[in-house]
Amino acid sequence: QVQLVESGGGLVQAGGSLRLSCAASGMIFKINVMNWYRQAPGKQRELVATITNGGSKKYVDSVKDRFTISRDNAKNTVYLQMNSLKPEDTAVYFCNARGSSPYDWWGQGTQVTVSS
Repeated sequence: QVQLVESGGGLVQAGGSLRLSCAASGMIFKINVMNWYRQAPGKQRELVATITNGGSKKYVDSVKDRFTISRDNAKNTVYLQMNSLKPEDTAVYFCNARGSSPYDWWGQGTQVTVSS
């Protein structure tokens, strides 16, 4: 099993910044990819950013040039630096760790609220 603990959410004004953290523990050797998802009220969960064990990164178009995903292997932690936040970024953000099927783990989520 892998345990994921997110932190760093909160309330911020539009244009502000937040950094989310996701600390992983347990059988982390099974993890191939780390993802950040978000889910806004009444909407489907959306993949926001991905980082592979090799360091490759991908972003959904709506956050490119504003969000940055990174990892600190020594701390088993993945980060999501969010800059130039917009009200439409308001959502619960979830950390996800994925290995070879069927390994798929989720954090509890952290609320990000961006006021206009």
